[in-house]
This record gives sequence, structure tokens and C-alpha cells, in this order.
Amino acid sequence: MNPLVIAIDGPAGAGKSTIAKALAADIGIEYLDTGAMYRGVTYEVLKRGLEATDIDAVSRIAQEVQFVQTRDSLHVNGVDATAAIRTPEVDAAVSHVAANSAVREEMRARQRQWIADHGGGVVEGRDIGSVVFPDATLKVYLVASPLVRAKRRVAQHGGDVDEIARAITERDQRDSTREDSPLRRMPDAVIVDTSDHSVAQVIAEIRQHLAERGNVAERGNVADSSNVAGGNNLTGRANSS
Repeated sequence: MNPLVIAIDGPAGAGKSTIAKALAADIGIEYLDTGAMYRGVTYEVLKRGLEATDIDAVSRIAQEVQFVQTRDSLHVNGVDATAAIRTPEVDAAVSHVAANSAVREEMRARQRQWIADHGGGVVEGRDIGSVVFPDATLKVYLVASPLVRAKRRVAQHGGDVDEIARAITERDQRDSTREDSPLRRMPDAVIVDTSDHSVAQVIAEIRQHLAERGNVAERGNVADSSNVAGGNNLTGRANSS
């Protein structure tokens, strides 16, 4: 029997981390934030004083780096980097690291091993349904308007909405045009617009798609905000991978 794998993809600020984490808690399965893995590599690259564009050096670090990852934390080579991977410095460099084919190959192998070890789970990122798990049980592609996405980032980290909106647009361009595993919506993915919906509403919609596939029995309470870190409003916790 194939494991239950729910792939959550989409651009920055669409709410991937919030929704993926809440969905995993609601269904009762594990959750993996793949964006944190790329950020962890980026953190280690910058910590060592290397350039994120140094393909060979970054590739070596990706092979060597050790992660201990939970739903809410990431330790990189024994150091708690949970907050450090969300800094502006990492934000500016992570796209270059994520575009490195050797890095992506290593992270994909780790992600597939994670699913094997956990017997399934909710996995979020940018190439989950297209490359990492093309046979996922359900592929979800989250979208939101550019303004909403920028406001979420500002609510989470502060800053100027216009500047954040420009940075998001640039990130979208880099992610969707990179040669290896570009961000793209798969034909068999369901599109869910999170712009004007609460977390509970989005989870209910995704669960409906799962029910239509006969994969998840009715359980949990999607209206219960205790299942959602930071409450049940998407503006409280935007995805920053």
C-alpha cells in the first residue's frame, strides 16, 4: 500500500507552511517543511563566509550538513537555526542555493527518505508534486494575490509592503525560471486560493478533495483553531520558504 503523501506547492507567501502544518495536525500525520531544508543549507553557507553562488562549495555543504528537523524547529549541525534561517540575509541568498542542481538532488533524496521513514506525510515546497513526489496522493497548489502575500510577510517579519511585494515578484521569477525543478503548477494539482479564506476554510476544501479520492475518513475539527499554530487566520503565519 502506498503511503499517504499530500504535496503542497505554491509561491512565497501563499500560506504553504500554515496550511501544510494545520492539515497534518488535523489529519494526524507528519509534516515536512522542505523550504527549511534549503534555508538550512543557506544558513550554513553564509555562516562559513561562502558565496551562495559558489556552486561547488555550496554543493559540498549540502552533502555534509546535518539537520534535526521538527514541525517547529531546525537544528543545523547541532545549532538551533530556527530563527536564523528566516533572516533577510538568508531570504536574499536562498534562491541561489535552491537553484543549485546538486543541492536539489541531495535534498530530494532526504525528502524521499523522510517519507519512507514516516510512512507518509504532508510535504510542502515548490517542486513537491512536480518532481519529488509526482505520484503523491493529492497535489495542492496554493495561490494568493500579490498584495495579500506581501501583507502576510509584513505581518510576520515587518517591513514595507511595496518593497516586500517587489521582492516576492523577483523570487517568483527566479523560482519559476530556474533550470532545475522550477516552480510550476501540475495539471493534476487542485488549485486553492487562500487570499480571502481562513485556515479552517482552506483545510476543509483540501479535505474535501481527499474525501473525493477516498483517502481520509472524516475526523478532526477544522474549525478548531487549536489545531493551527498562531490561530486560524492566514495573515498570522505566512510561508517564508
